[in-house]
Amino acid sequence: MSRKNRYDKTEWAGAFGDLGTLIPFIVGYITVMKMDPLGVLFMFGMLLILAGSYYKTPIPIQPMKAIGGAAITQAAVITPGMVWGSGIFTGLFWLIIGATGALNFISKVTTKPVLRGIVLGLGLSFIMEGTRLMKTDFAVAVIAIFITFILLTSKRMPAMFALIVFGVIAALVKNPGLVHELAGIKFDFRLPQFALGEFTWSDFVKGSLILAIPQIPLTFGNAVMAVTAENNRLFPEHPVTEKKMAMSQGIMNLISPIFGGIPMCHGAGGMAGHVRFGARTGGSTVILGGILLVIALCFSSSILLIFKIFPTSVLGVILFFAGLELAVSARDVGKEKNDYYTLLITAGFSIWNMGIGFLAGLIMQECLKRKIFKV
Repeated sequence: MSRKNRYDKTEWAGAFGDLGTLIPFIVGYITVMKMDPLGVLFMFGMLLILAGSYYKTPIPIQPMKAIGGAAITQAAVITPGMVWGSGIFTGLFWLIIGATGALNFISKVTTKPVLRGIVLGLGLSFIMEGTRLMKTDFAVAVIAIFITFILLTSKRMPAMFALIVFGVIAALVKNPGLVHELAGIKFDFRLPQFALGEFTWSDFVKGSLILAIPQIPLTFGNAVMAVTAENNRLFPEHPVTEKKMAMSQGIMNLISPIFGGIPMCHGAGGMAGHVRFGARTGGSTVILGGILLVIALCFSSSILLIFKIFPTSVLGVILFFAGLELAVSARDVGKEKNDYYTLLITAGFSIWNMGIGFLAGLIMQECLKRKIFKV
C-alpha cells in the first residue's frame, strides 16, 4: 500500500517548522538584493508542493545558505542575474553527479559515525544560530522556549500553533503601531514573469565562480548525505538515496531561475524542523507550498509586512528546536571510543563546513580502521 500524505493539524503545525531559515533569507533577497518577491515565493511554493507530493515525507525545500549569504552580504557587486546563474550551474552540476552514479561509491564507504557527525554538526550550527537570533529579545525567547517544551508532545495543541499565536501577540505588544502597518496589506494579483530575458553568459560565469562552486561542499554534506540519512532514519519504510537527492536538486535548480526563483536545496535541518513540530508526511510541505503560492500570487507586494508578525527571537526558537532534533540523532552512533572520535571530529569540522567535515570524518575513519591512529 502506497504512503499517503496527511493534512491534519499536526501536518499544519509541522509545515511552519522551517520558518527559521526560510524567512531571513527571503527577506534578505527581497530587501537587499531587490529581487521580485513574486518570483522568489512562487518558485518556493511550487517546488514545495511538488516535493511533498512526490516524496510523501517532509523532504524540505530551503534556500542554499552559502549562495544566499554571499549574495546578500555582497549585494553591491552581486546581481539577480548572477544568482540565477549560480542556480543553473548548481542544477547542472548535481544533475550530472547524480545521473553518473558518482555518489554510489561515496555512500558505500561512509560509516554511521561520519553520517551522524555531519548531522550533529548541522544540529549544533542550528542551535548556535538559534541562540543568536533569540538574543534579539531574550525575554520573549525564554517564554517561547518554555511554551514549546510544555507543548512539544501535545496532540491537542501542537507547539507550533502556540508559538505562532505567542509570536504575533509579542510582536503587537512590542510594536503597537504594527496593527496599522498590517492594515496596509493589500490584494495584488500578479502572474510570474519569465526572468531570464536579460540573463547573460557573464551572469552565468560569475554566478558559478563566485556563488555556486563554494556552495558545493555544503550541499553535499547537508542536502545530499545528511538529508538522506535523516529521511531513512525517520522514515525507513519510505527511503531515498543520495542519487535521488542529488538529481532532485539538479532538476529544481534548473527550473527555479526561469521565473525568478533562487537556488534551493533539500537541507536536513529543514526536515528536522518540520518533523520536530509534527510533520510525518509530505502533506506539511504541500501545505507550506500552498500558503507561499497564495502569498506570491495575491500578496507579493505586502510580503515584508506579512513577515513582520514573526519576531526574530521566535524564529530563533524554531531554529533552536530544529537543531535539537538533528543533534539527538547522533545518540545511536555506537559504543566504541573510535566511533565517538570519528563522530565528534566530523561534527566539529561540519560546524565550519559540511564538506570539510565529511572529508575529515572519512580520513579519521580510515586512519582508525588501519590503526594509523590509536585513541
